[in-house]
Amino acid sequence: MEPQEAAGAAGGGGAGLPELELPRRGAGEAGAVAAELEARRSGETRRLVLSRRLSGPLPAGLARWFPALEVLDVSGTGLAALGAELLELPRLRTLLAKNNRLGGPGALPKGLGQAPLARSLRVLNLSGNRFAELPAALLGLRGLQSLSLGGNRLHSIPPEIQALSSLEFLYLGGNFITSIPPELANLPSLSYLVLSDNKIQSIPPQLAQLHSLRSLSLHNNLLTYLPREILNLVHLEELSLRGNPLVVRFVRDLTYNPPSLLELAGRTMKTRNIPYAPSDLPGNLVRYLSLASNCPNPKCGGVYFDSCVRQIKFVDFCGKYRLPLMHYLCSPECSSPCSSASQSSTSQSESDSEDEAIVAAHRMQKVLLG
Repeated sequence: MEPQEAAGAAGGGGAGLPELELPRRGAGEAGAVAAELEARRSGETRRLVLSRRLSGPLPAGLARWFPALEVLDVSGTGLAALGAELLELPRLRTLLAKNNRLGGPGALPKGLGQAPLARSLRVLNLSGNRFAELPAALLGLRGLQSLSLGGNRLHSIPPEIQALSSLEFLYLGGNFITSIPPELANLPSLSYLVLSDNKIQSIPPQLAQLHSLRSLSLHNNLLTYLPREILNLVHLEELSLRGNPLVVRFVRDLTYNPPSLLELAGRTMKTRNIPYAPSDLPGNLVRYLSLASNCPNPKCGGVYFDSCVRQIKFVDFCGKYRLPLMHYLCSPECSSPCSSASQSSTSQSESDSEDEAIVAAHRMQKVLLG
């Protein structure tokens, strides 16, 4: 299923429920809309669609007139604020408020995270509004499974988004987001992640911890490589990368800061297997030595701590696409073309990477680069 289809399936919750629709008939005065709703009140209505332009927030009395309401669609009504009446809908499971004017102070009611709604709401679509940041009030909606904020004015994703631990679908496409917080990886149920049409330049390797992820949309960003760890997304079926300046040849970034004396000493201890006990060294040095990373060059056998060389390598995906993945090497000698040993090591390292990709290829059904 495409991410958009997943959004539609989530947003279409309530199909077949007793429904009331107020069709569009020009702008509606708040009093007139409220009077019409009150006249059509029903304890059986579970889905309400307001298509008419509203001059104010949700009409007071909505919860009293429709106590069984589970789905509320106020998309395209011109709302600038949802109002406190929203908090009085304890059974609401789906709220669609797309293409409005939400985003200013007071757009969402105070106490949203503490209201009964915070436990009942499963689907929230606020796409096509004016939010410049993800509202803090949304972080209290712990039962939320689908959140859409596409086509807003977001510049960042707050690390606190990890509080939405039930989230399965997250749509943040069409914003101005420049980076992805590693905390996004702490959403254990996330299956669909849409970050397309932003300004993202890199993907944190922590995203490989999203073991439930089935679809990842990253098209039309500023990506030039992907972390090697992305091969660990065992359930990923679709990866959309088109419209990124992904490198088309091997690129080596040899910007290299020489290792410090501390790192040189640490490398020596690790590569020569010098024994030590925690009682032999200060605690900070013991912790430092535990952070050593092995150089992926199989002919090297070295380690590094803070000083390393970044190298982009391509691996085959699905036997059709070449995907650029980031490697970290312990020194420029591991990637230098000047020595035959290094060339052999680099070739072997690339071969190992390709072997990894072949193993993972059966997991990937779609890689969209074109």
